[in-house]
Amino acid sequence: MEYLKQAMPEVDIQLNKWIGCCICAGDDELKKQALSSIEKKKFHAQGGSVYSLYPSAGFGEAVSFIVAFQTISDYLDNLSDRAGVTDEAAFRELHQAMFDAVSPTGALHDYYNSYPYKSDGAYLERLVEACRLSIGKLPAFSKVSGTVLKYVRLYSDLQTYKHLELNRREKILKKWAEACLDEYPGIRWWEISAAAGSTLGIFLLISAANNPEFSENDVDLMDKAYFPWVCGLHILLDYFIDSEEDLKSGDLNFTAYYESARQCRERMAFFIERAFRECASLPHPEFHYTVIRGLLAMYLSDPKAASGIKKITSRNLLKKGGSRALIYFHLCRLLRRMNKL
Repeated sequence: MEYLKQAMPEVDIQLNKWIGCCICAGDDELKKQALSSIEKKKFHAQGGSVYSLYPSAGFGEAVSFIVAFQTISDYLDNLSDRAGVTDEAAFRELHQAMFDAVSPTGALHDYYNSYPYKSDGAYLERLVEACRLSIGKLPAFSKVSGTVLKYVRLYSDLQTYKHLELNRREKILKKWAEACLDEYPGIRWWEISAAAGSTLGIFLLISAANNPEFSENDVDLMDKAYFPWVCGLHILLDYFIDSEEDLKSGDLNFTAYYESARQCRERMAFFIERAFRECASLPHPEFHYTVIRGLLAMYLSDPKAASGIKKITSRNLLKKGGSRALIYFHLCRLLRRMNKL
């Protein structure tokens, strides 16, 4: 209930603020993509805001960071995917904004240097500065900064490679992902790619860093639990519900690499099991269990998850979350009918 009463309304307030900023963009294409990313991907910030309720988080600073950083992520995804650009250098420079956002000091970069559209009315720069303002107040940020930067690097690499020209992207992305697999035996290249696309590990570490007694051992445990398990589950669910749309549009979808619907279901069930198991060793394990169940409920309550053969997979995956996941599922369906999700 705290999530519904406190976090979600604050997300709306924060996003409305950023809408007010992006409408000042001088370039119509940048304004269009900024507004579209907020309108169509609002649920990303809504979901991520659960970390503002992490037991040691400072709610105000945490939710400000989460909304600003997720807005950067969604905006850059649109600029990479929806504006007809396939230039690797442009993608690299755009995603420097994410590195700057988690670096409290240092000069900002020219994010649009190689991008064909440039005048955003300082929208992206303001988002970066908002993130910096929040993390500058965290007493234990120095303990999490290395792992946060690792996650940003993985995310930036993924977004850069997956948006290259159609005839190049899979080969380059696969080579990059396979180089990461030695540390994660038993994981497929597309599964590690999926995990790299999640921002949840970043949100957890930023929220946890509000505790001055937060230890580096806790960082290692969180890293082990979230990457690839919780992060991988997050993005596999995202791709799962969008699989039919992506097939029609020709967009890359990681769940399409499974040999069958059954294998997809089994592997996602495996990620659920490992996520629960690894999170058992974390501080406040019930919080993380709630996150896992919430992911299942949020994504599987989407009407797209009940279409065709996906209905069977959705039902089986939801069972893996237990009775609480089912309660959250019905709550998410209600929120969808009320246009709150």
